[in-house]
Amino acid sequence: MRDFIALFAELDATSRTSVKLDALKRYFDRAPADDGAWAVYMLTGRRMKRLVGARKLRAWVTEACGLPEWLVEETYQHVGDLAETISLLMDPAPEPAPADTSLTAWVEGGVLALRGQDEAEQKARVMAQWRRLPREACFLYNKLLTGSLRVGVSRGLVERALAERSGLPRALIARRLMGEFEPGASFFTHLLSEERREERDGQPYPFFLASPLKDEPDSLGPLSDWQAEWKWDGIRAQLIARPNGVWVWSRGEEPMAGRFPEVEAAAGALPEAVLDGELVAWHDRVLPFSQMQRRIQRKTVGEKLLREVPVAFLAYDLIEYQGRDWRARPLRERRAALETLIADAGEPALKLSPLVDAPDWPALAALRADSREHQVEGLMLKHRDSPYRSGRVRGDWWKWKIDPLTLDAVLLYAQPGHGRRANLYTDYTLAVPDGDGYVPIAKAYSGLSDQEIGRLDRWIRRNTMEKFGPVRSVQPHHVFEIAFEGIQPSPRHKSGIALRFPRIARWRQDLTPDQADSLTQVKELLDAYGS
Repeated sequence: MRDFIALFAELDATSRTSVKLDALKRYFDRAPADDGAWAVYMLTGRRMKRLVGARKLRAWVTEACGLPEWLVEETYQHVGDLAETISLLMDPAPEPAPADTSLTAWVEGGVLALRGQDEAEQKARVMAQWRRLPREACFLYNKLLTGSLRVGVSRGLVERALAERSGLPRALIARRLMGEFEPGASFFTHLLSEERREERDGQPYPFFLASPLKDEPDSLGPLSDWQAEWKWDGIRAQLIARPNGVWVWSRGEEPMAGRFPEVEAAAGALPEAVLDGELVAWHDRVLPFSQMQRRIQRKTVGEKLLREVPVAFLAYDLIEYQGRDWRARPLRERRAALETLIADAGEPALKLSPLVDAPDWPALAALRADSREHQVEGLMLKHRDSPYRSGRVRGDWWKWKIDPLTLDAVLLYAQPGHGRRANLYTDYTLAVPDGDGYVPIAKAYSGLSDQEIGRLDRWIRRNTMEKFGPVRSVQPHHVFEIAFEGIQPSPRHKSGIALRFPRIARWRQDLTPDQADSLTQVKELLDAYGS
């Protein structure tokens, strides 16, 4: 455990990729296989389910440290992170237990063992750990309890470290890390093994991610070298059809068994294959994403919803075919085989993502300008000779999105962020004028520079009108331009409107609150672009 604590501290203390890579390789060189598996599990962003609720932990630490409840709450609001708050409030024992237990024993015996225990037993075990662990170990223990452990390292860097440690291609490591796995010595041994053997049943491949196109498209060369498709507004997924079953995986590596039964049933008509594509609501044409959300929110789907919001899988790439990995083949070859495969299946829930043909770049740009009429986000540009790569590799695949919708709104409320921004007001509620008052229209968490955040944080603290727990209300003064991808009616919001992916585009210091967009103007946007 001591080695993992040291690794966590080293990764947290630097932003240099080379330093992080060296730290990861040193850890994996000396870690036992079972500890290595748990480290991979956590370093790649997987999290255990929360075992104890935050309210219980706050009550327990109040009792354990002997401080008044109000002081514990104030400390928590100031620190902004419950795990860190507990580690700061608990004085370690005069001679705290050394953190020399293995990572595996610490996780399985000290954390997962709480599962299924009654509250009294959980409380006794947790408080005992708080009193015996050094502060750094106590912090990590609390992060695991709350299911909020985040490590400052990318998944790609972990793959690089494991590849260099094992001498295997990074693409193979990335593939073996896809999907669900049980941390254990056998998994870690297989992860670094040179032996080529079958991967886990239903295991997906790493997704190839496109880069945003910021230059003019003619900088890419002749249009004839590129395949253009619509950028669908759905759920990116892999559809896996093998002799022993069918699997659907989201890009976030979430298994979606049973969520889209019409697609799983249609996959039975496929030969052994793995398809990359988009799950969309479809009835003669793609439906607005707001309809797809009705399906996303249900893990089990009734007959009524199946009729009202049918879903189709729009296939746009062939990753595996007849038991062979096709990723190294050029896109033009993969596409030709995909067209035949979908045509032969003849299933309404399996469709081929159509190509968008144009004689030149200006003509393609004109088609892109009509994207919202097609319920899409723009165009995808893929080089016809490109292989199917792993992760975001620039050069072969580009996403040429349409410009977002925008409106000007007024800052009304603010609350602290998380992690490194836990001591700064970085989460903003923005509103629009409506009569004599303001109506909240969106929450935004990104878009400002560190310098702007610091300046706004100082203003918020000086101009707070009221406090509601961690939230502060402020006098309407600052105007921000919000960018968003879509707008739709929503009975759950006071404004009656929901914005999709809102973020701050710029700080409109040239505008006063009375110059912001009104609720009436926002409703006009809804009429023009709403779904």
